[in-house]
Amino acid sequence: MDWVTGLPPGGDRRYHACLVIVDRFSKTEIFLPCHKVDTAIYTTLLIWNRVVSWTRIFTNIISDRDPKFTSALWTNLHQLFGTKLSFSTAYHPQTDGLAEGMIQTLEDMVRILCAYGLEFKYCD
Repeated sequence: MDWVTGLPPGGDRRYHACLVIVDRFSKTEIFLPCHKVDTAIYTTLLIWNRVVSWTRIFTNIISDRDPKFTSALWTNLHQLFGTKLSFSTAYHPQTDGLAEGMIQTLEDMVRILCAYGLEFKYCD
């Protein structure tokens, strides 16, 4: 689980960031449009409504040490569900390699769209 920020604004809500989630087992990727300034509560509800409600509660989450992922809300919620939270170390992106690979693919796709003058639209 990782963030992509600095994307060109798109969609009705002018999203400019994306939360990338990759299931380690199925290799399924999920891209959730969002804003860089979204709160931990909003992020938690976004993941619950768009991912967990359709799949299952995660058994292990690997993410960076973003304040949204280290907040008391996030930590207590996953302690309640029995989810193991694993945090990558600074300057060691290999820890979250699947998400990093998907981020590179997403950035390449956005770059190509922008090169052709097309607007990047998010599906809500």
